[in-house]
Order: sequence, then structure tokens, then C-alpha cells
Amino acid sequence: MPFPPAVAWALARRMLDPEEIEAARNVNIADAGHGYDPFGLHRAFVALGVGIASPLYKRYFRVRSYGADKIPSDGPAVLACNHSGTVPVDGMMLWVDVVRHAGRVPRPIADHFVPTLPWIGTLFARSGMVGGSRGNARALLQAGQVLMIFPEGVPGIGKPFSERYRLQEWRVGHCELAIRHASPVVPVGIVGAEEQMPQISRIDIPAFGLPYIPIPATPLPLPVRYHIHYGDPIPIHRDYTPDQADDPDVVQEAAGRVKAAVQDLLERGLDQREGVFA
Repeated sequence: MPFPPAVAWALARRMLDPEEIEAARNVNIADAGHGYDPFGLHRAFVALGVGIASPLYKRYFRVRSYGADKIPSDGPAVLACNHSGTVPVDGMMLWVDVVRHAGRVPRPIADHFVPTLPWIGTLFARSGMVGGSRGNARALLQAGQVLMIFPEGVPGIGKPFSERYRLQEWRVGHCELAIRHASPVVPVGIVGAEEQMPQISRIDIPAFGLPYIPIPATPLPLPVRYHIHYGDPIPIHRDYTPDQADDPDVVQEAAGRVKAAVQDLLERGLDQREGVFA
């Protein structure tokens, strides 16, 4: 990282209210005594991340949050959310929303190329992101952390505008982890991001670690209104035993339940909103 935690705190204090700084100082992390957790998370960079993202969260996308109290206040949990928008701003907005409303630092599980991005990858790691390996996810759940997973992955971000709010192939790894490590899954539906930056085409040539180059209809995301809806936790930890994580039919059934819950949140959210920018 190009600057130490003291600089991150100083920058964050210029962006956040004293109450928000105090909240960041009190977030629970597995600090071994030197300020960092085993994956590089540091409270100073949580505060800085919230500070950097807050103008987008509060004034540009004007995020509205519904049901964040459904996120367990402690213990392991998996947030499973739809993914969209050409650029992954939805992940940033969800991360900020959980920190602000649930007082926990969710750990985004990123595709393999994200941690390799210069500077940005390190900043994300200091704020809680981890690479998407099975070992990382296992260690975090065993430590009682909240994982933030987008089962659609990159195909969700890159879906054409004509397929907005239609969930793409729903990967099942989040449910295998939840079953194996006795964690509830909280479905999350984000309404608004699907319209933020319509993708009209793409160039299937890897660049800068990305699997393709998107061609959006707008140079920047549009100032759509975000609506983040949290559903009731699905009690994976009670409905299945850890040994069932090795049964592909059971894992597929559990993932289907989560997918249906997310789709329901999206449909209800679309019915409730007054307009794309409202």
C-alpha cells in the first residue's frame, strides 16, 4: 500500500463524521495486535473505503436500504446477491450499506484477477476483499465473518441490457460453503444497478486482467437510484448437515432456494420502485 494506516485515518477524518470514524474504529476484526487481520484488513482502510464511496452512496446513487437488520449481528453468514452494471459498483454500494447499517465488515469474494489489479487490489484487500479461493472462504467462515458473494460472477456484470434482472447461471459454491461451515445465507436483491451503464457490446480480448473489454452505451454510470433489499436468512445451517456439502444434488437444491429468494426480492423491488432515477 502506498501509505500507512495513519494517513488513511487522516484522510478518512476529512470525509466522515466523528460518529462514522468511531464506528469504523469499533468494527470487529481478527486483529492479532498489529492492526491487521490475517488477510490484510485494517480498520483505517474500512473508514477510508466508506469515506471514498460515501459521495456515490449518499448523493449519486442515493442508496435506499431495506431489511439490513436481517443480517446476523455475529457469527458466520453468506450474503448472496445479484450482480450487474458493466462495472462492479454494486459490490461497493453493498459493502458500504452493510458497514453502515449492520456494523459489520463484509468480505467480498472477488474473481481471481481483482487482487492483481495495481494499487486498487491492495486497497480492496485492506478494506476486506479476498481472492476467491476455497481456503480463503473456509478460513473466514470459521472465524465468524460475513462473506459477500455474487453467484452470477462476471457474466452477471456483463449481461446485455435486454436481460436485466434475469439472473444468469447461478453458481453453487456459496451454498456448498454455507452447508459445510454451518452458515445461514442472506439473499440480497439490488435494484437499480442493472440500468446504471447499459452494455451494448463487448470485445472478447482480455485486458488489464479483465476477461473482456465492455462497450457501454454511456461513458460513466448513470445516476440511477439504488435499492438494496435483504431477505430473511435461509437457515442452511439448520436444514443441512456438513457432510451433505459433498452431495451435488443437495448443494444444487440449496442454491436453487437462494436463487429463487433473490429473484423474488428483485421482482418485489421492481414493483415497489417509482422509477429508475426515483
